[in-house]
Amino acid sequence: MSSGLLSEPVDELDPHESQPTLHAVGHHPRPDLVAHPGGVDAEAAERAAGELLRALGIDLEGESMRGTPRRMVRAYAELFRPRPFQLTTFPNDEQYDELVVARSIPMRSVCEHHLLPFVGTAHVGYLPGRRILGLSKLARVVEQFASRPQVQERLTTQVAGWLQEQLSPKGVGVVIEAEHSCMVLRGVRAHGSTTVTSALQGLLRTDPRCRQEFLALTGVMR
Repeated sequence: MSSGLLSEPVDELDPHESQPTLHAVGHHPRPDLVAHPGGVDAEAAERAAGELLRALGIDLEGESMRGTPRRMVRAYAELFRPRPFQLTTFPNDEQYDELVVARSIPMRSVCEHHLLPFVGTAHVGYLPGRRILGLSKLARVVEQFASRPQVQERLTTQVAGWLQEQLSPKGVGVVIEAEHSCMVLRGVRAHGSTTVTSALQGLLRTDPRCRQEFLALTGVMR
């Protein structure tokens, strides 16, 4: 099998060609794709943040600290609120049957155990079946699942499982490499360490050649 990459389909479509299918992401009926349904109670969150900081012995009376609880709320609200988008899929009219890989997608999430960030890159690929999608949408799916308290293992499998469900491809592969603040800033303080997780489905799991090609394209086999 030789490798190949697809460019993202253009927005303007020939009316005589097959039309795309749209899936609303961020307003999806599956609960694990929807942001917190109750939204953010900013006032309650700001009070709680202030109480937490004071309980930790932090003085909030200084000019530079007075607005810190409010800024904390805004920061976490941004981290936990993914941008809605339309997942547009297209018929694979050309019968493209090689790997499509988006490599080194910037990724950031928050560890659900300590609420500290973990930051890194995601490599996402699939072996097309009957439908394909724009490459930028692979990055947006990563963002959807990363924008919540997470663990890296679950994030990896959620991205792979969702793509498998939406595209029904011949195979899906996701590799995430990340540095966890909870390991670097506290506890073991393992500076420079990274955690690598993978989720492979379909032929990328069962066919050794497909699996090796995907992992080679991601750059993790170095």
